[in-house]
Amino acid sequence: MIEVSNLSKHYGDKKAVDNISFKAEDGEILGFLGPNGAGKSTTMNILTGYISATSGKALINGIDILENPIKAKRELGYLPELPPLYMDMTVKEYLNFVYDLKKCKLPRNSHLKDICSLVKIEHVYKRVIKNLSKGYKQRVGLAQALIGNPKVLILDEPTVGLDPKQIIEIRTLIKKLGKNRTVILSSHILSEVQAVCDKIVVINEGKVVADDTEDNLSRKLINEHLLTARIEGKTEAVEPLIKSIKGVIKVEVGSEREKGVWEYRIEAKEGVDIRRELFKRMAERNMPILDLRASELSLEDIFLKLTMGEALPQLTGKDDDNDDDNEDTAKD
Repeated sequence: MIEVSNLSKHYGDKKAVDNISFKAEDGEILGFLGPNGAGKSTTMNILTGYISATSGKALINGIDILENPIKAKRELGYLPELPPLYMDMTVKEYLNFVYDLKKCKLPRNSHLKDICSLVKIEHVYKRVIKNLSKGYKQRVGLAQALIGNPKVLILDEPTVGLDPKQIIEIRTLIKKLGKNRTVILSSHILSEVQAVCDKIVVINEGKVVADDTEDNLSRKLINEHLLTARIEGKTEAVEPLIKSIKGVIKVEVGSEREKGVWEYRIEAKEGVDIRRELFKRMAERNMPILDLRASELSLEDIFLKLTMGEALPQLTGKDDDNDDDNEDTAKD
């Protein structure tokens, strides 16, 4: 588990990180997002013990990284954006070097063999690292992070330089690793975060502006309860029928999408799910529903709204504590 409490980092008068708090539970993959200069890299550097905080706490499996860094780092595997590789070593030499550096107690040969199999680098095990492709160098970097079977993984841009097939393989591996570890994944590839992460934390101007699942963030940011339906039938019959459903506030008739099929934008009361009743009534009158979609935001839409001052309050799952912070962010 990773727990960040009231963490701040100041460089002179500049607040790189301003009193942020968030938590990643065991078996959870947390996506950590933020624009350039938001404080994301500073936070990750504090979590990995690379720099100290001005105030607050960062706990790795209950161990304070600032007070007991050696013990905390035993619980931690880290893959920075530029993997820390020694280019003149072979993969075998490098992984053995890291094994010794970490003072790993697991059986050396079998442990390193299992890791190489996991990240699929067995066939380059005896090759010199500088002669590997960028994708394989990235895999070797991930392998060193896994030495010692750490309970916590922090991955910064883990699929940089990989081809599409390798990206899918690494994403699958991260999801597998996240079943019994805590993983923080930082990436500029939003589709990657969307595909892998259970929860998302967004930081902007040194503050956490969102801490929730993608679905919950989408619902909160839309602030509407809308369905878009394509229904076959005469509009003068379909429209009043939709309006008669309990909980429907408004119906807008759109364009004719194909012959006899019209699009309808339906707004319902908050917390009211009209989909089953809508289907039932249309089916009873032989008016087929050919498409039914809930209005939603992509992760890219969410990210842009949150980092361009459009965030709504209560996006961190706390009712009152963070309202002032969100309002300040919106004004900035």
